[in-house]
Amino acid sequence: KVHIYSSGSVQAQKLLFRHSCFGDLTSYFATHFDITTGGNKKQSTSYKTIAAHLGVAPSEIVFCSDSEAELRAAKEAGIGYTIMTVRPGNAPITTAAAPGKEEFPKIFSLLQLCGA
Repeated sequence: KVHIYSSGSVQAQKLLFRHSCFGDLTSYFATHFDITTGGNKKQSTSYKTIAAHLGVAPSEIVFCSDSEAELRAAKEAGIGYTIMTVRPGNAPITTAAAPGKEEFPKIFSLLQLCGA
């Protein structure tokens, strides 16, 4: 299942995905969370709250974000897979590491999660 957790309100999320370039995508999301339903995205307790709401262990969740602070909070909460999404316009990644030693694995398309 795919769930979305955004700083934008649940209402705004649904509006955005209802009117995408590819039509109404809302049926692809099982649940929408925002800062009022999930909490502050930079606090680990928010990810625990979401896991509890979903009825799954945090270790079973894959969380993708372009924010290092959000990924660190998710990792601290025990989220099983924290993945950095890299796309044009992202803030520069602040933690420099040798190739293959990055703090978070990186993807350039969500299709990579499907093996594409």
